[in-house]
Amino acid sequence: MLNMAATNAQRQDQQPVYVLHTYPFKETSLVVELFSQQFGRVAAVAKGARRPRSAMRGMLQSFQQLSGAWSGKNELKILHSLDWNAGLTLLKGEALMCGFYMNELLLRLLPREDAHETLFAYYSQTLSELSSIKTVHNSMALAIILRRFELRLLQEMGYAVPLLQDEHDQEIVPDKVYRYEAEYGACELSATKNGVQLLGQTLLDMANNQFDALQTRQQSKQLMRYLLAHYLGDKPLHTRQLLIDLQGI
Repeated sequence: MLNMAATNAQRQDQQPVYVLHTYPFKETSLVVELFSQQFGRVAAVAKGARRPRSAMRGMLQSFQQLSGAWSGKNELKILHSLDWNAGLTLLKGEALMCGFYMNELLLRLLPREDAHETLFAYYSQTLSELSSIKTVHNSMALAIILRRFELRLLQEMGYAVPLLQDEHDQEIVPDKVYRYEAEYGACELSATKNGVQLLGQTLLDMANNQFDALQTRQQSKQLMRYLLAHYLGDKPLHTRQLLIDLQGI
């Protein structure tokens, strides 16, 4: 049986992928950061993609599910081709900014070549939800979509985000006020000065994927902003500030 290192050294064809980001490489090429279904985040060089007549250049579209082919033994692969793999996904206005925010989260949090197939499917589903929002200004719906994605991202990556029990494994009480600290979860207000203060009902609503209540939306945004900052470290997200400036999403 081939191990993962040997598998990655081979050519991979017809792999479902999304383009997360591109940046210049040498004079005429681009490094393409891909989110792939079977291999997680993959970085590959698209040779000559900066040339005006490059066929590859027109395929480097974010938020579209593509079929990619690459090869290479090193961390930086060689990208051979990209082709359309599904229907066109159109994101507009604030939904477009939400898409870029999700991409930046994946770039910052996902390690290279660590498969997350369930997260890949959820990312695809979330893009469809963003594209289905018809009104230009629908901040509430966008905020709910982002809270669900942020939470799912942390959970799929193995970060503990307990929502049904406190740090002592006691069931969360809906009308009790807790302090929530990263790595520990909900605790008594007197237990720590770190983290954020919120109501038990907010945690239960988040666990049940329910964000209809205004208080839940407000407190879940505060909690997720705190948790993401904890795991991202000192370098802030560029798109996060843009969303705050737009509508406080």
